[in-house]
Amino acid sequence: MPEHDATDLPLVTLDPPGSRDLDQAMHLGRRDGGYRVSYAIADVAAFVQPDGALDGECWDRGVTVYCPDLRVPLHPEVICEAAGSLLPGQNRPAVLWQIDLADSGEVVDVSVRRAVVRSTAQLDYPNVQSTVDTESAHPSLALLPEIGALRLALARQRHAIELNLPDQEVVSDSAGGWTVMFRTQLPVEIWNAQISLLTGMCAARLMLQAGVGVLRTLPPAAEEDVARLRALAPMLGIDWPDGTPVGDVLDGLTPGFGAHAAFLDEAGTLLRGAGYASFDGEPPEQPLHAAVAAEYAHVTAPLRRLVDRFGSEICLAQSAGVPVPGWVRAG
Repeated sequence: MPEHDATDLPLVTLDPPGSRDLDQAMHLGRRDGGYRVSYAIADVAAFVQPDGALDGECWDRGVTVYCPDLRVPLHPEVICEAAGSLLPGQNRPAVLWQIDLADSGEVVDVSVRRAVVRSTAQLDYPNVQSTVDTESAHPSLALLPEIGALRLALARQRHAIELNLPDQEVVSDSAGGWTVMFRTQLPVEIWNAQISLLTGMCAARLMLQAGVGVLRTLPPAAEEDVARLRALAPMLGIDWPDGTPVGDVLDGLTPGFGAHAAFLDEAGTLLRGAGYASFDGEPPEQPLHAAVAAEYAHVTAPLRRLVDRFGSEICLAQSAGVPVPGWVRAG
């Protein structure tokens, strides 16, 4: 276990109902002039030996694959659903981010270190939304609507592209087969995603400062795709004033309204070509994630995504002022 004990921090997890692979736990608090986001990420490196047999299998799998009736995990269930998962009431090794925000939601300071943490509650989206609606949210998440709204406002200032499409869920039907159901995202899911995006943006900055990293990138939309979407707008009764960025147009739409949902679905064609750009020295020629409208990296889901383990190690080293481990650079 890490030397630093942060078990006094009242972290909570927030996931879909029934989740067992709990990558993140958070606590949101106020500080002079703004907010403090404490975000614990499962420390998979505590269980996976570099270049060992398990590491090799993780490289073969890359990510957890979710199917309607089964799940093929990146890591053995004894890690991803037990020893490594941030289950409530259990001491766990974690990568603990501390992100200080101004009252505008802008980042003013970031640090990350290894710590022992203990989640105090396992919460899910529907129940948290209900408590937010009744002004009885868990104290650790009471500021989520406030911080989430600030981060969304900053995303609009960057002209980020937020589709917020309904979730597609494959479920069994009464005939013994399968069908697709659509579910509009709850506000709490959108706010929660902003905390993850915030952490990923901070991670990218640390990587660029370190001169080594792996960024999640997305090229800007092709002009012909934007033109095609613009031509579609009046057909669906959507106003797109001249000079307005596409992200601003999308931000004003309602995903639950038919014409808007169709337009948002078509807007997904703007987000093609996502990939990873690793670097050791000069940063990538195109370092941005066009949808985020900023540099961005994956570090918040290491139980389900291989690259996050490497990203976390780079950020830990940069924050501590020590060299990035050789096995990370070699990876």
